Amino acid sequence: MTSIPKPALILGLAGLIPFVWGAATYLNDDLAAWGAARLGPRFVGPYVQLFYGSVILSFMSGVLWGFAAKASGRAASAGYVLSVIPALWAFFMTGGGPVAAGTNLIFGFAGVLLLDIAFVKWGLAPAWWTQLRVLLTSIVILCLLVGVLL
Repeated sequence: MTSIPKPALILGLAGLIPFVWGAATYLNDDLAAWGAARLGPRFVGPYVQLFYGSVILSFMSGVLWGFAAKASGRAASAGYVLSVIPALWAFFMTGGGPVAAGTNLIFGFAGVLLLDIAFVKWGLAPAWWTQLRVLLTSIVILCLLVGVLL
């Protein structure tokens, strides 16, 4: 295994803050009230998770697009097509209420993880990418499950 570069790990973990915060405020009414009073109601519970989750799925499309740019010919075309799926998924699948949107984000993040693994296998993403993405995706899905199951 190739170790994850420290800046990528630190920034990736920092990117989890809205997911973890959303789960924490979903589980703790006092924290949710404090957060809503200080930050506004859209920055607590499922609201912050769903909005931020859509943003991150779109961001991941951009990351995959960048990996696809390393390829040429048909491989590049396939990479570009696959790279837009997460953003389109976020756009079309995050309506219908918080449970449906959260469930669809879980499937979206699981799907992106499969694409991440494929891009590594195709030599378009760095070898450490899968290790980082498994860690981050696992935490994101656990946090989203709080809003979906409770």
